[in-house]
Amino acid sequence: MSKPVPPHADAPEALKPSNFLRQVIESDLAAGTYAGRRWGGSPGDGAHHAAGKPDLATIRTRFPPEPNGYLHIGHAKSICVNFGLARDYGGVCHLRFDDTNPEKEEQEFVDGIIDAVHWLGFDWQANGESHLFHASDYFDFMYRAAEYLITSGRAYVDEQSAEDMRLNRGDFGRPGVDSPFRQRTPEHNLQRFREMRDAMHPDGSMVLRAKVDMASPNINLRDPTIYRIRRAEHHNTGNKWCIYPMYAFAHPVEDALEQITHSICTLEFEDQRPWYDWLLQALVDGGLLHAPAPRQYEFARLNMSYVITSKRKLAALVQEGRVDGWDDPRMPTLVGLRRRGYTPESLRLMAERTGTSKAGGWTDYSTLEGCLRETLDGSAPRAMAVLDPLRLVITNWGALMGGDAATDDCSAPVHPHVPALGRRHFKLAREVWIERGDFEEMPVKGFFRLFPGNRVRLKYGHVIECTGCTKDATGAVVQVQAALVADTKSGTPGSDAVKVKGVVTWVSVADSLEAEVRLYDRLFTEPQPDAGGRDFLASLNPDSLKVVRAVVEPSLANARADDKFQFERHGYFVADRVDHAPNRLVFNLSVSLKDSWAK
Repeated sequence: MSKPVPPHADAPEALKPSNFLRQVIESDLAAGTYAGRRWGGSPGDGAHHAAGKPDLATIRTRFPPEPNGYLHIGHAKSICVNFGLARDYGGVCHLRFDDTNPEKEEQEFVDGIIDAVHWLGFDWQANGESHLFHASDYFDFMYRAAEYLITSGRAYVDEQSAEDMRLNRGDFGRPGVDSPFRQRTPEHNLQRFREMRDAMHPDGSMVLRAKVDMASPNINLRDPTIYRIRRAEHHNTGNKWCIYPMYAFAHPVEDALEQITHSICTLEFEDQRPWYDWLLQALVDGGLLHAPAPRQYEFARLNMSYVITSKRKLAALVQEGRVDGWDDPRMPTLVGLRRRGYTPESLRLMAERTGTSKAGGWTDYSTLEGCLRETLDGSAPRAMAVLDPLRLVITNWGALMGGDAATDDCSAPVHPHVPALGRRHFKLAREVWIERGDFEEMPVKGFFRLFPGNRVRLKYGHVIECTGCTKDATGAVVQVQAALVADTKSGTPGSDAVKVKGVVTWVSVADSLEAEVRLYDRLFTEPQPDAGGRDFLASLNPDSLKVVRAVVEPSLANARADDKFQFERHGYFVADRVDHAPNRLVFNLSVSLKDSWAK
């Protein structure tokens, strides 16, 4: 019995958790299923690769997005699976743009996809070659393959109306009915297909269908459509073509031309696998492709609570102004998650932890948030920020510190567990900002922060004792008063002699910086906002964004766009990559320190 082949020696971790995809790959490697393959240096037909050199890639996978929108969290899982498996087993993963639908695809999305894959930490350069491809570059071969299917009696031009085709296709309880055009001769079909190619017929007037089995219980095998007439300019091929292949036809052909070994997709394509195999076998039989052909394997897609990933519904959120664009930090798009402050490491960790299996199910959004906390905790610099400022006056400051204008130098580690990052410095003075929620005139039981008569420590500073407050005409507290307790500065001898239960973060009025802080939360209030066909817009979270004017410590003056921090006691924040500037500090809440949605 052959021993399983372990992950490739260059894998970043010595051993990865096993799953059925890894077991398939290891079995194929042990059996030498693809050991004799050759690679022609670029995608091509059987003759092209036969003339090439032995393939240096042990396996070939691919990530094949359609460039008709921005990638989302579900795509991140697919990217990590396909590129990760290729990396771990000494293979190559291709980035392929499945651009066979000219009406919905744009260069903007092509550029965005390239940027997103790079940002996640993956690349398609291997063995001195770039493995970035476009399906539209294969249109000539696809047309040639279609003509072969016609001449071999495996395809025909159907001129039924769309409605008649739908009715004659049958359903799960009723077999399909042969098209009246199904028995045309190959010569007649070839003539009509070439007329389609030459723009001699209007859009929608006819299609090319494979001749498989109209009685098959798998509806995907009931003579699937493989070409349609569509007069539309293509972003890559211009107006060269007025007929375009259907995705279900193009996809397996693309895999074969690229010598893909393991075509990994999500479970909704499982019913398409018999057609995938039928088509590739037909083209192998005709000598257009070499055996062994690629094999398709399906895994359960990522379903995450409080998230929708339908491109149509995401587009509706943008077009109706429910969010501020595709990169709104509440969106599940990768550009949105990046602007929110999510890291590539956190998304890769999420992909690993959610696993790869054929079983469906839902991943709670808290899993993603936990991955972000975990990746930021060990690296994010700390800072103090006051999000709802309330002025606190230390009434005896001048008497103890040598004048009301005096300041006291304080410092704190940039990161409590990474001394090499150094220290940050700020001043304590007579007036400081504290969080409004840190003062209660009439505290409830268990409240240990500021209230008249109670002592707390100003973090990294002195102990103070609250003496009272001032209110405005409406009864709202506008100022808190306190007295400094002598000889209690943090880090000085005897400072621990005065015991307190509460510690309060603060920012001095003397050196505080104003900042706009955007407090983002989940976009939906329901775990499955579009379940059962309900209106997903009805469960939009009205509190998914709150914008506050905050004050932050002076160390944040040098924050640059995309820099990430832990605001002590609040959570992890990122300097907004669009609006943040030296003269305009803008920070986005990435994730709170704890799960506020936990039941």
